[in-house]
Amino acid sequence: MKNLYAFLFLLISFSSVAQIRGKVTDSSGNPLPSVNVYLENTYTGTSSNELGFYDLNVKTTGKYTVVFQFLGFKTQKSEINVDKLPFNLNATLVEENISVAEVVISNQENPANAIIKSAIASKKENSKMTDKFTADFYSRGIFRVKDAPEKIFGQKVDEDGILDSTGTGIVYLSETVSKITFQKPDKLKEQIIASKISGNDNGFSYNTAMNTNYDFYENYIDFNINMISPIADNAFNYYKYKMEGTFLDDNNNTINKIKVIPRRDAEPVFEGYIYIIEDTWAIYAVDLDLKGYRIQIPILETMNLTQNFSYNSNSKIWSKSLQTLDFNAGLFGIGFTGKFTHAFSNYEFKEAFEKKTFTREVVAIDKEANKKDDNFWNSFRPVPLTEEESKDYIKKDSIQTIRKSQTYLDSVDKKKNKFKIFDVISGYSYSNSFENWSARYDGILKFPGYNTVQGWNFNTGFSYTKRNPEERTYSSIGIKLNYGIAEDRLRASAYYSTRFNNQTNAYFTASAGNEIVQFNQTPAISDIVNMVSTLFFKDNYAKLYDKTFARIGYQQEVVNGLTLFGNAEYSRRKSLSNNTDYVLIKNDKEFTSNNPLFPALDIPIFDTHRLAKGTITARFNFAQEYITRPDGKMNLANEKYPTLFASYEKAFAGSEKNYEYDAIYARLNYTLKLGNKGELATNFKAGKFFGADGISFADYKHFNGNQTHVGMSESYLNVFNLLPYYSRSTNDSYLELHAEYNDKGFIMNKIPLLNLLKTNLILGVHAIGVPDFKPYSEYSVGLDNLGFGKFKMLRLDYVRSYNGSSYQGDGIIFGLKFLNVLN
Repeated sequence: MKNLYAFLFLLISFSSVAQIRGKVTDSSGNPLPSVNVYLENTYTGTSSNELGFYDLNVKTTGKYTVVFQFLGFKTQKSEINVDKLPFNLNATLVEENISVAEVVISNQENPANAIIKSAIASKKENSKMTDKFTADFYSRGIFRVKDAPEKIFGQKVDEDGILDSTGTGIVYLSETVSKITFQKPDKLKEQIIASKISGNDNGFSYNTAMNTNYDFYENYIDFNINMISPIADNAFNYYKYKMEGTFLDDNNNTINKIKVIPRRDAEPVFEGYIYIIEDTWAIYAVDLDLKGYRIQIPILETMNLTQNFSYNSNSKIWSKSLQTLDFNAGLFGIGFTGKFTHAFSNYEFKEAFEKKTFTREVVAIDKEANKKDDNFWNSFRPVPLTEEESKDYIKKDSIQTIRKSQTYLDSVDKKKNKFKIFDVISGYSYSNSFENWSARYDGILKFPGYNTVQGWNFNTGFSYTKRNPEERTYSSIGIKLNYGIAEDRLRASAYYSTRFNNQTNAYFTASAGNEIVQFNQTPAISDIVNMVSTLFFKDNYAKLYDKTFARIGYQQEVVNGLTLFGNAEYSRRKSLSNNTDYVLIKNDKEFTSNNPLFPALDIPIFDTHRLAKGTITARFNFAQEYITRPDGKMNLANEKYPTLFASYEKAFAGSEKNYEYDAIYARLNYTLKLGNKGELATNFKAGKFFGADGISFADYKHFNGNQTHVGMSESYLNVFNLLPYYSRSTNDSYLELHAEYNDKGFIMNKIPLLNLLKTNLILGVHAIGVPDFKPYSEYSVGLDNLGFGKFKMLRLDYVRSYNGSSYQGDGIIFGLKFLNVLN
């Protein structure tokens, strides 16, 4: 029955649509995929699929000249008289005769070098010819998995039977049809009129034109890091070139096939072929490979990028008509392959656009984009589906229909909701998938914590969540419980949170109860690192106090790029003391007290008191761009501009007047891209307290120190790695600076032997200025992206610290980024 459905689907797909269609093969009858097929002297085109089939949309009968263009084969023109639609036209392409004999070998210079120099000299002129246009855009993305195990960590991998018996099959398939308006280098306006995801009729494909602008006329192409174009201004520093030969295209243009060879393997470079047109020195095509280690994505093995350009003799313009990206990757013995196909057609090149053509809205998805039927897709899909893809749509759509039924959802819930006696310890969830709600008990088997105030402590909780998948909103309510054995105290708090508007990203939260918190709630030290340092080295760095509180919070984007956050809290604060001296490894050291100001004295740091606080924060994402979806707005950070935070805080209604104060804070984050030379990331902070001479230490500004010599974050833009905790805390004014330069391999890739590590050089500067202290500063040099094989989660830094101009100390920081998973 499934085969019958697939046959009917394919039959419908290849019938009753106004198209010229057929199959493209080589002289041996083998299908040719990704053949560029277009009407001569127009921008109406398509591509053949993996089995060689193509569909070329035409609206009327008449005489046409169809051009078939494929790298390595002679371009073929077929003149036809279409008397009815659909019209069948097959093509057999003959391999291109690459003429090496015509290449004049000079003792003075490699002929490929001369061509590349001409291409570099002419690229500005060639790029300008296509710098403003509108076009139709089609994208298809497919991901396959190979050799997937039956279970991972006890969880079944393929519950829906998508994969075959060998653990192989399509896990993601999607398509997008849109109209784009583009101006180089990066101005885009895209209107998505159709979006389709296999097995998800409520989803929207992410295959937009937004990330498809791989322009080799630019010096750099962004693939996680900036890759060097083979015709970049400085290309000869990174590549060698070899002349493979020449051939004539259908317009009698001489095409030079040039092999691109990296000078150094570890650099961010391509390898493969670039085709340059004689005399105009424009790009005819590219066929280039990327290696995963070169773009610092270890799980990626290789990616092949091809681009084909079509010539219009009327406009004299070579325009990109087809782009493909094929990749393969692997992890834990599981293989992944995928392909993105991007087809551009119906170009209209412009001299200029009206002033307000481009706005911050870069992509808009039509309300009915994911509701298009098969008739629409059969009419507008320029690249036919393969039989495998057609079957995937049928299979997953059938599975989805079943999975959305109440009978199926209830049966799945019944199985998952079954209670087991061990769930009392490990946790238990109960779901009603049809009504989109769930309840959860967290259990008590979570990794326990340890500190000198509570001793061993355990956390659990109960929660209830209701979701609205159509609008991507939710509401959640729950309680959290924490019990410390040495303190013999149970703390409980309750919370409610809701996201009720996905257009403005509006959230409301409310919570109340009792909790134990660090004075620096960033926090100063993670629970797991504090536990290890306490139990093994008798260094109890975490300093804690007790808070009974009631709190509300609200956030909303007011206008694009400006989000306001408001919080109000009333709390009772109480000092705490150590209640245990238990350690796993004993030594002669004494634990410090729980007083961060006087660690040698076991005295309260403040008297028990009450205080109300209100804070309002504005976040400015300058020049923020966004995607408009029917179910909400997705904001996109603009890397060209910084992000600014500005806050005002007022403390009032204190049990004593001296606890009240006013304060203002500001923070500016910015990362400057330096081409292929890396990036400079900065984090500036400043603040000022008013009327705060007698405030509680809990309300001071605390800085993130580190006395453990262990780092956990991706970057150190918010920490001082040799600063003792709470040593610079202030209730006055402060300035704080963090800056890190990451070479992204620019320097390290050029150093013999060290370049084998494929690591990044990190240079850091960090400084604090507060009244009554000399400025504190740190300077560091380190290596990031260290690890083994595909696991690059380590970092190593050497840090020197100074108090004013006086040397204070140095140390090695071991970056263990995987600890974030455990924390």
